[in-house]
Amino acid sequence: MSGELPERDADKALAGEYALGLLSAEAAADFEARLVNEPDLRALYAEWCEDLAALTDRIDPVAPPPRLQGEVEAALFGKPRGRAGWIGALLGGLAVAALVLGLIFGADLLPRGPQAPADPAYVAEVAAEDGSLVVAAAYDAEAGALFVDRRAGAAREGRALELWLIAGENAPVSLGVLPGEAQAALDIPAELRAQLDGGVLAISDEPSGGSPTGAPTGDVLAVGPITNT
Repeated sequence: MSGELPERDADKALAGEYALGLLSAEAAADFEARLVNEPDLRALYAEWCEDLAALTDRIDPVAPPPRLQGEVEAALFGKPRGRAGWIGALLGGLAVAALVLGLIFGADLLPRGPQAPADPAYVAEVAAEDGSLVVAAAYDAEAGALFVDRRAGAAREGRALELWLIAGENAPVSLGVLPGEAQAALDIPAELRAQLDGGVLAISDEPSGGSPTGAPTGDVLAVGPITNT
């Protein structure tokens, strides 16, 4: 549907479909991958989230007349249901609350895990030549954190993927072991933040828990230059 529209309108429609949970798992994954590197797309998605969340702002609570409960029950069941009816109403209210929460989470209106920075200072794609391992990275200068999104590949059984920063002719410095989750935020030590500019990110295959020596000990699986946005 959205592919038949002009590019921005198509992206706006796509962001709405994602916010409402209408995309397939594959399409949602593709959309999330674009969010890392496309600030305009993130802005469109944020607009949808704000608009959807604001839908309930104009709804004022209205208390039904006391007689309405009995009339509704009489119409449905032939007679008022007394105390049992109130229990049913309470359970019905809980079911509605559960449905509302389900819609909120299903539409992804609440944050889920680490979020990519809206305006990253640096980005990188750390990829193997054959595409078997691909990790997108975006640096949040204000938070001093590197958002990583593992789009393809994973650590071997009993092994770990460790991320390294290589600045100029300096030796590689570990930025941490990538967690099992696809997305994570890694805190960057203050003394390393300036070295991101013009640096290179690399991922090596290491023992579980990371390199025991402070330097890469296994195969370097993926490399990617850091670019200034």
